[in-house]
Amino acid sequence: MLKDYYKILKIPPNATLPEIKKAYHNLAMLYHPDKNFNDPSATAQFSDIKEAYEVLTNPSKKETYLQERWYNQSIGKKRTAEPITPFSVLSLSLEVEKYVSTLDTHRMNKEGLANYIGELISSETIRQVKQFNQKDITRQIVITILSAMRPLPLKLAMSVSRKLEDLADNDEETLQRISSFLSKLKRSFLWNRYKIMVMILFTILICLLIFFISK
Repeated sequence: MLKDYYKILKIPPNATLPEIKKAYHNLAMLYHPDKNFNDPSATAQFSDIKEAYEVLTNPSKKETYLQERWYNQSIGKKRTAEPITPFSVLSLSLEVEKYVSTLDTHRMNKEGLANYIGELISSETIRQVKQFNQKDITRQIVITILSAMRPLPLKLAMSVSRKLEDLADNDEETLQRISSFLSKLKRSFLWNRYKIMVMILFTILICLLIFFISK
């Protein structure tokens, strides 16, 4: 379960860095083990306070934490929402697509995103959406989720895509979109993996060409 670092430090989610530091200083004065004769309860609380401070004052750790927090809150909201329909799933898909578009793809929590999408299109959700037999909306759900999946590495994307294929059922157009998305991702994966080798070989060929021309 994800800890609520803002609640631990007793500050609002929009707290500034100086406010975070002030809250930590005040709580550390109260719960530091040296001031509580190594009381186990105070030690445990101080550990949480220190952890919260270290995450919320580190830009990279904080961004990852906020993403996980958003995913967890969104999943909780989904579970307590109205009955699952193609429209409700599309709405949540558009929401995550919009959220992902605001993130730094190099620092984002990609595994968290994959897990969130996996929760969004769980087996039960897929089963219920299929019952409506609304192909146009289902197709739009798939398109929207594929857009949100663009930052995912190939392995995670393939795992999520299997669920999308199940959701698409026998819709050939939608299945082709998923296949095309994975093909592009595979090409990108292979290029990123071998591009240095390709560049070295290209440089060697250019050097050889220059050498033979100059002879």
